[in-house]
Amino acid sequence: MEAISISCAMTQKAKAPAAKLRAKKRQTKSFRTYISRVLKQVHPKIGLSKTSMSIMNSFVLDSFDKIAQESAKLAKTNKKATLSAREVQSAVRLVLPNELAKHAITEGTKAIQKFNA
Repeated sequence: MEAISISCAMTQKAKAPAAKLRAKKRQTKSFRTYISRVLKQVHPKIGLSKTSMSIMNSFVLDSFDKIAQESAKLAKTNKKATLSAREVQSAVRLVLPNELAKHAITEGTKAIQKFNA
């Protein structure tokens, strides 16, 4: 029994330096699962290839980034340190086209009401 505990202790010591040398992987934000869930709700029989999913993911990330930057600008202009729903709603109106902005605002309002309920 002592040989087993010694070998376990040896392997743990041997693994410790290797763990320090490993570079941490940078986690990238991905909306792939959410895109596929929404697609299945809207069109259950349709799927997306890897390349089209990658394009959709980069589109969502880009849109998110544009809205976040515009929201930050609006908050800074109004001398506020915290983003509120009002800044995000105004940013959506500025960044997205007319009809798409209307739908995004109604969905965002529903999400906030559901969160606060």
